[in-house]
Amino acid sequence: MKRPRFVLEATLIAVLGVAVLGSTLALTKRNDLAFFDPIIDVKALLDARFVKEVDEKELQAGAIRGMLEVLEDPYTLYVPGKQRDDFEKQLTGEYVGIGAQITIREGWLTVVTPLDDSPAFRAGVMADDKIVQIEGESTENITSDGAVDLLTGEPGTVVHVMVERDGVELALEITRAAIKTRSVKGVVRGEEEADRWRYLLDEERGIAYLRLTQFTPASSREVRQALEEMGADTGAIKGLVFDMRWNPGGVLDDAIRMADFFLDEGVIVSTNGRGYDERITRATKRGTLPEFPIVLMVNDTSASASEVLAGALSENDRAIVLGTRSFGKGSVQSVYNLPSSTDGSELKMTEQLYYLPSGRSIHRMNDSAVWGVDPTAGFYVPIDNQEEFDLFEVRREQEIIREDREPADVRWEDPEWIENEMKDKQLARALEAVQLRIDRGEWIPTGQEGIAGKELAGEELQNLRFRQERLIRELQRIGRQEDALVLAAGDLADEDETDLWDDSIDLAGGEMVIRDAEGNEVSRLRITGNRLERWLMDADIEKIPSN
Repeated sequence: MKRPRFVLEATLIAVLGVAVLGSTLALTKRNDLAFFDPIIDVKALLDARFVKEVDEKELQAGAIRGMLEVLEDPYTLYVPGKQRDDFEKQLTGEYVGIGAQITIREGWLTVVTPLDDSPAFRAGVMADDKIVQIEGESTENITSDGAVDLLTGEPGTVVHVMVERDGVELALEITRAAIKTRSVKGVVRGEEEADRWRYLLDEERGIAYLRLTQFTPASSREVRQALEEMGADTGAIKGLVFDMRWNPGGVLDDAIRMADFFLDEGVIVSTNGRGYDERITRATKRGTLPEFPIVLMVNDTSASASEVLAGALSENDRAIVLGTRSFGKGSVQSVYNLPSSTDGSELKMTEQLYYLPSGRSIHRMNDSAVWGVDPTAGFYVPIDNQEEFDLFEVRREQEIIREDREPADVRWEDPEWIENEMKDKQLARALEAVQLRIDRGEWIPTGQEGIAGKELAGEELQNLRFRQERLIRELQRIGRQEDALVLAAGDLADEDETDLWDDSIDLAGGEMVIRDAEGNEVSRLRITGNRLERWLMDADIEKIPSN
């Protein structure tokens, strides 16, 4: 069963025609003033009569969010000015700071790992260092947000930290710099250079591995650099496993550029929307890499730009897809500054949809039977929650930069070792597929046939019901806590506004009869507990007054 994950994706556009945008908004204001009349009336009444003073900024933000909620599009978002910096960091993978993943352990700020080629790494910060002071102030019981505020700042400025390592305190001086989070990762950290990745899985056969965590404006450059470092442009690479599992997407143009690395012709993707003409993007011969077999790995959280790349290569017969069906986020967002905003607020708005080379939409609607990108027949390889958890546990350790990393007995060329030791069944099947393709000259299935139609709908339904059951169990747990607190509070407990019957009555074992407006019996239900009243409070019912 899969945990829901929030997926962020946007395509940045340079709004150079500010005057045009401003004119459009001004025209809307002149023509649609009547639309705002009830809103102005509500605002005036709240200002004059509401029981306490209202916050105008909060009211304004609430009104905007209310309009966007009606669209029922989770990707159209209002970004207040105070949240814009965080939003742009997520979008571009860039910020200014020391470059380290941090966590709070036993009340102290602790380094999970310094980032590749970061100021923290260059200053000597290591994994598991406890940062006990920042600029002379203790970090005991500091929050993660508080630590980020102290460690980030202007590029070129210095922050002084005291770290504790193996019981010894070390004073370090770190110069802040622009941090560009690398989205390309390899198989394992290098033994000689801890901040560099090794990309070869099977050296004898020349099979490489790339993992792309998101699509930032620099991702295509990083991918090209890694491929050329491995010799993909000279024919040294004979096969590639391209891992886009858990990749939420990002900048569409980078997905297009990556597809063009591998394709010399054919449609990559098309986009269309109410305010746009159809745009078809095709591959070009320039810069195309020599051909070698590719397995693209995706799962149900591979979204947006990940799906564009997977769909382009699979539908042009350039790669096979292995894993599970992708997320189904095929909408294009643009980010607009709001001209009348005084705090730099922005609107991220869905304007177009992506379409695969076949013309099918990637996007999943509530009533969609087909969405996203499916694994190639014979390469459907599902994993359950426990297998996913085990995989992440091992991967997290592999990603930590350690200067004292000891050489291990690794066998990355062995699919069985990858499955048993690295806990990654999907990667094992992907490597096996490329090995068989090189050895035998054809794609031989290493997974299952796959599921679609009623079977896939049935699995989705089971997932939905499982989440529903978990919510119900959580509500029941809260209900038991409430019952206990009501007893403990005695007379201080507030009486429920909706009181359908005397709470002292024991209903367990009784019956509830539902009748229609004509008095006909619709259903007869057995009552199994005494929490029925709580569940009926929000239902479409009201108590019938007794005569």
